[in-house]
Amino acid sequence: MMCSIDLNCDLGESFGHYQLGDDAAMMDYVSSVNIACGFHAGDASVMRRTVALAVEKQVAIGVHPGLPDLQGFGRRAMQISTNEAYEICLYQIGALYAFVKAAGASIHHLKPHGALYHMAAVDLEIALAIGQAMVDFDGDMMLYGLPGSKMEEGSKQLGLRFVGEAFADRRYEADGMLVSRAKPNALIDDTDEALRQVLMLAKEKKVLSVENCSISLRAQTICLHGDGKRALDFAKAVHARLWAEGITIEAISKSQRNQP
Repeated sequence: MMCSIDLNCDLGESFGHYQLGDDAAMMDYVSSVNIACGFHAGDASVMRRTVALAVEKQVAIGVHPGLPDLQGFGRRAMQISTNEAYEICLYQIGALYAFVKAAGASIHHLKPHGALYHMAAVDLEIALAIGQAMVDFDGDMMLYGLPGSKMEEGSKQLGLRFVGEAFADRRYEADGMLVSRAKPNALIDDTDEALRQVLMLAKEKKVLSVENCSISLRAQTICLHGDGKRALDFAKAVHARLWAEGITIEAISKSQRNQP
């Protein structure tokens, strides 16, 4: 049986007519996208344009809610209550849904952005608040998150469909958590190393930690960041290598959602 993997990418992180990266080109090499909703990046014009592109390119549309921190691009941790976590997520889901509905499409999943992602990975109450916002909007949405994290635990409690996510260009600690971006070795800059990590994740559901130990990581989707200087070239390389290895790239369907 042919192996398959979902490739997702964070897009729509621009403002007005300013374009951060080439969203249209990136969509040719991924199967799902996470669209910023205005809190950490993006605005009404960008959301509308990015949704239209996703519909045109036939990629699955995801909500990418972040903390209300434009200056810090949503990557700075904030002290927020569970009510605030619920409200900012539900608000951003609604914002993106307006454009998705107008385009005749539907929301496929939600993936928290930046610091909110990391907070939900270790704080069950925050994870539950995000999950509850999803349930109250549409309990059929999937939650993309770190395997083995509080996001996965919270999803099970709420009956949400959880999709384990790995990162092509991030390094991992021995416990399966991401190395903090504050550390100099957090990112993988070498394309060959990143490609090896992608293939290991897709084929073996494993990844090497910074201590060079093999750890299990049950990932159904792999994130490619779309805002780097070489993001498009890297996406092309990953896409080509996966197909060369006989691995298809496709969004997660309903029948795949509960598979390990």
